[in-house]
Parts: sequence; C-alpha cells; structure tokens
Amino acid sequence: MIRVMLVDDQELVRAGIRLVLKHADDIDVVAETSDGRGAAQLAVRHKVDVALLDIQMAGVDGLTAAERMAAQAPSVRVVMLTTFGEEEYLRRALRAGAVGFLLKDSTPQELIEAVRLAAAGRHVASPEITGQLIRGYLDSDPPQANPHRERLSVLTERELEILVMVGTGASNAEIGQRMFLGEGTVKAHVSRILTKLGCANRVQAAVLAHEAGLLSDS
Repeated sequence: MIRVMLVDDQELVRAGIRLVLKHADDIDVVAETSDGRGAAQLAVRHKVDVALLDIQMAGVDGLTAAERMAAQAPSVRVVMLTTFGEEEYLRRALRAGAVGFLLKDSTPQELIEAVRLAAAGRHVASPEITGQLIRGYLDSDPPQANPHRERLSVLTERELEILVMVGTGASNAEIGQRMFLGEGTVKAHVSRILTKLGCANRVQAAVLAHEAGLLSDS
C-alpha cells in the first residue's frame, strides 16, 4: 500500500484529492496538513511514501516544506502541485529534490499514476510543465561555455534524438508518434537516458540538453 500525505491550505482541494485517491486500491492517504510547518515530521511519524505539496500556501509554503523534507525525511518522494506561471518556484522545487510536478487541473487518472510512479522511484512531470521550464531556460542567456557535451557521449544516437525531444517538453506519446515507437519503448529509452546521465528526472535531463547546446542545434 502506498502511503500518501496531502499538504495544501485549501480544505476543498485536499478533500478532492483524497476522494480521487480513494478510488485506487493501492493508495492510502495517511496524513494531511494545511501548512508546510511540521510536514517533514508528520511524514516521518506516519511513514509516508509520497507527499503531495501545494507550492503556494499561507504559513510555511510547499517549497520550504520540500527543502525540509529533503533534509529530514529523504526517503519521502515529493510531488509538487502547481499551476502555470510558477517557473521560478518549479526550479527551486527541483533543486530541493522534488521528483514530480503535477498541474492542479490534471485528471484523476494522471494524479493516481503520478503517485504510483513516484512511489516506484520514477519521476513524473506534466509535459506542459516540462515545456514551461525549458522555454524559460531558452529565453535566458545561453551558456558561454559548454562543458556538458562530454556527459552526453554515453548516449546512443537514438537516445540523443529522444533527449532533444524531451528537451522540448514532448511527452512519451508524442515522441513515440514522431519516431514510430511504442510509448512503452520510449519510456524505457527515457529511463535509460536518465540513468546514464545521472539525472533525477526528465526536467533535469531537458535542462542538460539545453546547456549542452542540443536544442539550439536542432
């Protein structure tokens, strides 16, 4: 059973998420709080596997809570609940070790799948969020030096091609359509790419692709 904690200052939002997760027979919401304060201790006390954190909350926000979680409860997989227009918040959450970024208007099935992936040690980000982050990097000044190319030498030609598409925010399904591959095959390729590059999730891999100059070359 996957043990989940909800951290959101809106009771109605927590109730909605709880109702969705109740329909999954392998997920149990074991803890809730309306404030990031003490969330890490609560996660430890209830042996939480996955914590769903709202980014913006009154009191201690989800970003601070994620940072404290990384220090005090590193085994807990943190998935941030977010909306568009929070790019800088997302970058900070990524640095804090969040393994997932999910839009608040995601479908119930996407929410359930995100929890399962996070619990299984996988990383998840809505394609829209990945694209938003990468566009932010592309709009910023390009790196003056390019020390990242060497890291990419471990990838095959096909993996490099997939990495470029990950860098543009394409989902596994979209990559599969472009390369005439099954979605499961693409997922396996992406997993190998993350392992080879030592990236925690596809957002980090996408940022590396930009910093290595792959996106400007494509």
